[in-house]
Amino acid sequence: MEEEDLKKRKKRSIAIGLMLVGFAILFYAITIIRLGGDVFNRPL
Repeated sequence: MEEEDLKKRKKRSIAIGLMLVGFAILFYAITIIRLGGDVFNRPL
């Protein structure tokens, strides 16, 4: 039973991690879209 719980916990942790990465990419994309493509063309 203990080994099975560890496998479930690992799968859940991976799923949560992937969701967080997905949200980060989503917010990044929305920000770029809202600011427009000119963000990349500005002088540094």
